[in-house]
Amino acid sequence: MRLSSTRTLYRRYRRFISDHAKSLIDNAVKQNALVVFMKGTPDEPMCGFSRAVIQILQMHGVDEITGVDCLQDPEVREGIKEYTDWPTIPQVYVKGEFIGGCDVMVQMHQSGELHELLVKEKLLDEETNPEPEK
Repeated sequence: MRLSSTRTLYRRYRRFISDHAKSLIDNAVKQNALVVFMKGTPDEPMCGFSRAVIQILQMHGVDEITGVDCLQDPEVREGIKEYTDWPTIPQVYVKGEFIGGCDVMVQMHQSGELHELLVKEKLLDEETNPEPEK
């Protein structure tokens, strides 16, 4: 199934985001240079996709990762999907902009785009290079 088909199907069945969830998400996105809405925490990811996103960011040398554990609040878990119109968790935001989920982060890492973005947004020094893949 294509991504556009998945999004259309998802839009049809979504509910409206609660004020509580929208406020929490807005605050997290606006107050943090980099935030990951994930299952678990950066120190203890609770799913493989969340773990992969954290590992990619750490490989690039990102020291400060703010994580929002979507497992702790069902409204946030569903609300984040509506907030971005993106049906999966984890979701990564840099300087208030939605970047994508695990698949996008993997692609950006492999192409070098992630490093460029992190340097451009001053989350990394230009000299910082990601660890080579083994």
